[in-house]
Amino acid sequence: MSAQRVCSVTDVPADTNVLRVEVPGPAGTVPVAVVRDEHGDLHAVSDICSHQDVSLSEGEVDDCTIECWLHGSRFDLRTGRPTALPATRPIPVYRLTVEGEDVLVDVTAPLGADAAESATSKER
Repeated sequence: MSAQRVCSVTDVPADTNVLRVEVPGPAGTVPVAVVRDEHGDLHAVSDICSHQDVSLSEGEVDDCTIECWLHGSRFDLRTGRPTALPATRPIPVYRLTVEGEDVLVDVTAPLGADAAESATSKER
């Protein structure tokens, strides 16, 4: 498996900037949050908070971070690193590409923090 179409660019809601999608992966379905940051760039991150099993797509986007609605943990959309407690572990970041209006995400190999920063600067 490699990158799969998960939505259209216009499917990411303008009011919340987040769309939850379920992406087939090698070990089953992977919940992914497709997020538009305040600069208009799209990101794909795990939809599950690393602090508790809570959907991040229900949280708020601020600049290049997403906040968990339950306890306020924040994660950098480019690296997955937590930027606010109580979370201390990063969330997976997935390679996202846009082809025309199609958003493609590859969940087979989550990016490490350094690779995520590089992919963000090269692909968006």
